[in-house]
Amino acid sequence: MKFVDEAVIQVEAGDGGSGCVSFRREKFIPKGGPDGGDGGDGGSVYLVGDADLNTLVDFRHHRRHRAERGQNGMGRNRTGRSGADLLIRVPLGTRVRDTDTDELIGELLTDDQRLLVAQGGFHGIGNARYKSSTNRAPRQFSPGTPGERRELQLELILLADVGLLGLPNAGKSSLIRRLSSAQPKVADYPFTTLHPNLGVVSIGPKKSFVIADIPGLIAGAAQGAGLGTRFLRHLARTRLLLHLVDIAPPEGSDAPAAQVRTVERELAEFGQDLADKERWLVLNKIDLLDPATLADHRTALLAELSWSGPVFAISAANGDGTHALASALMQRLERLPHPLAAVGPPVDVDDEARPWHPLD
Repeated sequence: MKFVDEAVIQVEAGDGGSGCVSFRREKFIPKGGPDGGDGGDGGSVYLVGDADLNTLVDFRHHRRHRAERGQNGMGRNRTGRSGADLLIRVPLGTRVRDTDTDELIGELLTDDQRLLVAQGGFHGIGNARYKSSTNRAPRQFSPGTPGERRELQLELILLADVGLLGLPNAGKSSLIRRLSSAQPKVADYPFTTLHPNLGVVSIGPKKSFVIADIPGLIAGAAQGAGLGTRFLRHLARTRLLLHLVDIAPPEGSDAPAAQVRTVERELAEFGQDLADKERWLVLNKIDLLDPATLADHRTALLAELSWSGPVFAISAANGDGTHALASALMQRLERLPHPLAAVGPPVDVDDEARPWHPLD
C-alpha cells in the first residue's frame, strides 16, 4: 500500500432543517391553532482516531465529505429528524489544520478519540413556538442555519519511541530489519528507503518499543536536495534519536565525522527542537574492520566530534552489538516521558455541543 502522509479534504456539516408553518385542521374543531414543528439539527463532521490505519492514502481520491442534513419540521407538532453525524477515521498522529486560516484545530492521538471539525447547523423553529396571547395565529418560522464548511489539511506524524537518522546507505533499514519484523527494502544504492517505516522491537514480556526509519538525508536536504526534509517531522514525537554512521565508508565517500556534521546541519535547519532532542551515536558496519582498526577509527571520530553522549558499535548485517543496543534503549525509554506528554492531552469535543437558540 502506498504511504501517504499529507492530504487536503473538504468537509461539509449538514444544514439544520427549517421550521414548519402549519395549522391544526380537524373536522368539528374550529380554530385549531398553529401546530408547525421544529426542524432537525444538521449532522456534524468528526475525525476519529483509528489505530488500525497507518496512512492517509484513502483521502487522495475521496476528498469531499458531507454530513446529513436535518429534516424539515412537519405539521401536528412533529419535529424533523436530526441529520446523522459523519465520522471520518484517520490514523493516530494525524494533525488537522484549517487551510484558510492556518488554525491548528487539533490532533488525533488515541484510538477512538473524536475531534469536531465542522459543526452541524441548528434547527429552524416552527410556528407553534411563536404562539402567544397576542399572536394567536403566527405565520412566522425560522429556517435552519447552514452547517460549517471547511477545507482541512491533514498531516500524519508517526508515533514512535525511537527514530533513526543518517545519510543514505548508513544501514538504517538493515538495523530496523534486524531489531524488528519490519521488512523495508535494503540494497547497495542510495535512497532505497522512499517513505518512513515502523517496526516494533520486543525485548521481553511487556517490554517493547516502536522504532521509525525515515529516508536518508544528504547535504542541502533543507533546501530540497535528495528527498528533502519532509519526512523529518515523523521524528518530532520520538523520545530518542539514533544517529547511524558508516564507520567504514567506501573509498571516495565523506569521512564519518563529516557524515555526522552533515546530518546535524540539516537537523538544525529543520528546527531546533529536533536538533536538541537526545541523540545516540551508532557506529555501523563494524564487521568490515578488524578490532584494532575499529578502535582507532572510533577514538579519532569521537575526538573530532567532541562527542559526550552514548556510543554503540554494531553490525546491522550480522547482528553484532544490536541486542546490547536494544536493551540499552529499553532501559532508557523506561525513564523518559511518553512522547505524547509533550503535546498535551488529546483534544476532544463534547458530542452534545450545539449552538444555543433563544427559543430553544
